Amino acid sequence: MRVTIDHQPLTGVTPEMLLWWFRHIGDHMTYAGHDISSYLAWHPLDHIHWELDRAAPGGGAGEGARFRIVEAFDRRPEFYVDTTETVEKLDVTGIRLVRRLAGTPVFQLEHTWSACAQGTHYVSVLDLGARSSFLTPVNRYLSTRAFPERMARAWVVHNVEEVGVLEHLLPTLVDDHGARRR
Repeated sequence: MRVTIDHQPLTGVTPEMLLWWFRHIGDHMTYAGHDISSYLAWHPLDHIHWELDRAAPGGGAGEGARFRIVEAFDRRPEFYVDTTETVEKLDVTGIRLVRRLAGTPVFQLEHTWSACAQGTHYVSVLDLGARSSFLTPVNRYLSTRAFPERMARAWVVHNVEEVGVLEHLLPTLVDDHGARRR
């Protein structure tokens, strides 16, 4: 299964700001007068927990790191996800999180972004399942039990909501932390 979301342009957001965000996703921020995890502020209703399971070779949240992500799409217990993925790409053009089984990707979530006249063009692609007939039973399990179609639809809504929040969250947060806007 492959799901692609071509989001509306993010006004006031640059590719550099998005790179900064994903490198600092585990930091804390002040939100509504409270110290809160940036990850929770990003989607306070669906996000439950984020942690750096393993730092990148150079340290922190970069390529080679492992992110543990806990969330429940649409705030529903049946759409609860607790997963750890490897960051295979994180640069000024996007981020790719991958889960492999016997060296073969069985889950991939890639967010790509680029500057456009309105701000930043942002595309999310969720790719579930292996491209190998050897892993057909795994694909069947993924599409019927682990991530059925109902859950995929809830993920689309979740992703549209969280990406939409970025244009409201990032400009102030980046200014507060002195990150480059370009």
